[in-house]
Amino acid sequence: MTILIVGLSIFIVICVILMYLIGIYNKFQIYVIRINEAEANIDSTLRKRFDFLNKSIGIIKANTDIEDEILGNIVKLRSRKLSNFELDRQLYDAINEFNKIKEEHEELKKSDAFIKIDLGLLESEAEIVASRKYYNDIITDYNKLVRVFPSNIVAIFGKYKTKLYFD
Repeated sequence: MTILIVGLSIFIVICVILMYLIGIYNKFQIYVIRINEAEANIDSTLRKRFDFLNKSIGIIKANTDIEDEILGNIVKLRSRKLSNFELDRQLYDAINEFNKIKEEHEELKKSDAFIKIDLGLLESEAEIVASRKYYNDIITDYNKLVRVFPSNIVAIFGKYKTKLYFD
């Protein structure tokens, strides 16, 4: 009878531990889904910014006497595969160039198409800031889960690694 009670107790303890580990594994899966969702939001916003800048090239050329290559970084980005981190940095540089051109050429501020692009870029800036914050908040929680005991044991077996923040 005591062997049965000891065996049943061990079985119950093992089941509780397994249920706990399954709960941690499911928590990792939820974070992976949320991270993918946040990355998709960032990707969508970055594509929108890229499209605005790409459209602005023709409008700038049509409304100014600039002969040099305008927003050269954007033209080069068309054919390159970049991570969202790299694309964001490149777009940031291009937006700075866009703003410099806007300040140097008053005639652009009279173009409705240019104004729409400028407003679109401003709106996308607010979107990307919110998306970055959401992404970084999720990454903070995920990285804690990867590093803290006992969830780090599940992370080792599940090959979950810490992820970088979006700067």
